[in-house]
Amino acid sequence: MSGELVRASDDDRDRAVVALRDHLAAGRLTLEEFTERMSAALAAASTQELEPLLRDLPLAVPSRRKPTRFVPALFSSTRRDGRMRIRRRVFCVTGFGNIDLDLRQASLEGDVVTVIGLAAFSALDVYVPEGVEVDLHGLAVFGHKNARGRDVAPLPGTPLVRVCTFGLFAGIDVWRTSERGSISQVIRAQRELDR
Repeated sequence: MSGELVRASDDDRDRAVVALRDHLAAGRLTLEEFTERMSAALAAASTQELEPLLRDLPLAVPSRRKPTRFVPALFSSTRRDGRMRIRRRVFCVTGFGNIDLDLRQASLEGDVVTVIGLAAFSALDVYVPEGVEVDLHGLAVFGHKNARGRDVAPLPGTPLVRVCTFGLFAGIDVWRTSERGSISQVIRAQRELDR
């Protein structure tokens, strides 16, 4: 049964062409290579004919989303979460508001990712998964800055998340958590542990 051919569907061929196009955009294929492989993908009768077209290319193509670089919140609240991209640094600026920056599903690119936070009369909360090393430093004037949650040993290959802050009448918290509940549930659970 392992030698049987599996017929390729239109969706199989379309997925192969999309993957090839993404690799062309990433610079892994020349236009000539892309054209040859695309023609072969469109003519493929079986999934076995599609496999060699992608075999020498990485499975995951980097996201085409623009990296998140700036998160503002002036007289308002801002929440950023999900599959955003963070390159080397992201700036968070809030005045008379609050920012929730959830990095638990983010693509952190690089060995060190820096969150630079400026907060006045505000709250800045940064959420990172357990097993990611956190370096929190900066200055809090008439406020606080805390790293909360269990400080477990970093997992191999995970980046360092450096949080550099200045707060004036502000609360700045970095939450290490594996929980995927709402942010308010995470805060409540952490406060219970802190008691």
